Amino acid sequence: MEAKKNGSMGLVIAGLMLGLFMSALDQTIVSTAMTQIIAKLGGFDKFVWVYSAYMIAMVVCSPIFGKLSDMYGRKRFFLAGLFVFMAGSILCGTAQNMEQLIIYRAIQGIGGGAVTPIVFAIIFDLFPPEKRGKMMGLFGAVFGISNVFGPIMGGAITDSISWRWIFYINVPIAVLSFIFILKAYHESTNHKKQNIDWAGAITLAAAVLCLMFGLELGGSDGWAWSSWNTIGLFVASAVLTAIFVACERRAKDPIIAFKLFKDNVFTSSMMISLLYGAAMIGTATYIPIFIQGVFHKTATETSTVLTPMLIGVVLSSQVGGRIAGKLRYRTVMIFSALVLFIGLSLLGFVMDASTSRLYITLFMIVTGLGIGVSFSLLSISTLGSVPPQYKGSASSLITFFRTIGSALGVTVFGAMQKHVFQDGLNALPNVDPQLAEQIKGGQALLDPTIQTQMGLSQDVINVLLGNLADSILFLFQWSVILPAGALIFALLMGRAGLEARGDKQGAKPAPTAGGH
Repeated sequence: MEAKKNGSMGLVIAGLMLGLFMSALDQTIVSTAMTQIIAKLGGFDKFVWVYSAYMIAMVVCSPIFGKLSDMYGRKRFFLAGLFVFMAGSILCGTAQNMEQLIIYRAIQGIGGGAVTPIVFAIIFDLFPPEKRGKMMGLFGAVFGISNVFGPIMGGAITDSISWRWIFYINVPIAVLSFIFILKAYHESTNHKKQNIDWAGAITLAAAVLCLMFGLELGGSDGWAWSSWNTIGLFVASAVLTAIFVACERRAKDPIIAFKLFKDNVFTSSMMISLLYGAAMIGTATYIPIFIQGVFHKTATETSTVLTPMLIGVVLSSQVGGRIAGKLRYRTVMIFSALVLFIGLSLLGFVMDASTSRLYITLFMIVTGLGIGVSFSLLSISTLGSVPPQYKGSASSLITFFRTIGSALGVTVFGAMQKHVFQDGLNALPNVDPQLAEQIKGGQALLDPTIQTQMGLSQDVINVLLGNLADSILFLFQWSVILPAGALIFALLMGRAGLEARGDKQGAKPAPTAGGH
């Protein structure tokens, strides 16, 4: 009987791990395949929405599915999320134009918005406090690996088979995850009956959509930051947020219980998650571009530059989960923020165009060591600070804030990088000032075909690539603000720790593996 129970638990863990790996992987897997996707489908002016559609759908759906899993059980919504994700993946692989691909990526994002937060909620339900640190470390490592491994895997699949298989590969993974959870995971049907907060769900979704559309469209053609179109989206988001807050204060069973934010550990975990999300997306996005420009590598060759950061993320996520039960949350996160501060400082103030790949590799490992702790520790600190009936919502909010941080990071860093690059371009003699708009902040220069179309001499191209590298270094110099802010929030976590808090209510986990 015990062997059967252990076997069932193993299937549950494997199923959850596969689901998390799949949903996190697709946040970044399209990056190195995008050149071939554009070549086959066209739509260069729309390709950014292939990333954004997935991210927006995840941001909107995560809190809603987290709350629904608290109300009606984790299993049904996890399985539904897998099914939607698998359907979206198949559709993505069959897309015939960029518009279809964007719509299908949004469907994928809806599934990911269910899968990712529920994974961590189930882990917290299944394991007692003394084992949660180890398991959160393991699953945090899977999440971090997936994000960083995405570009590497995407490039390899695209080069060896076809870009369509970066989506089809999800099907066998989803099927295995579905079978494992369906067979082995049995949860209690004793759920508290609650009302669905439809007003809160609708206003939250609308507010997030307006914010994300404003961030994504702002600064593009016809959507200047000062235009009424862009300002209108931000104003609408602010108004809808105010309405959402009012709805939540009156709702009997709110989507987001604001009373949770009265806990310093919970609030600090959310804010650190947001800041770390911005730091990770900035590093993962701009280091490959820097390497392409300085070392003249192809996009696929450059994707491997993220491997050192991947190693750092895996190691520190495991360590963070294991020491969570021995040290206070504050101690672990202070150390993490300091390591991340050092890593980003090395990238911004020490690295330059003459830095060897060996030193860049070491800098990336340090940065990964700083980031990885957050994937395990913040899930532990968040779920350990809320009552059992809010664990699904709390887990979804970690995903929510991390994704919002990523979206803000990409947008703000992108605007800064383009501004600095254009300033450097305008300072060059005999160069058309309109060139900056044509080459999209310098990143288009990485494509030899575009270099030829522009008719630029190699000397000019080298100077512009140098400006591109300098603009990226400028971003990393400013990015040290992110771990500095995280350090402040870490200090606010007080003396809380996993052993000290445990399960506040002393409630035993409701779900089991194998029906026991």
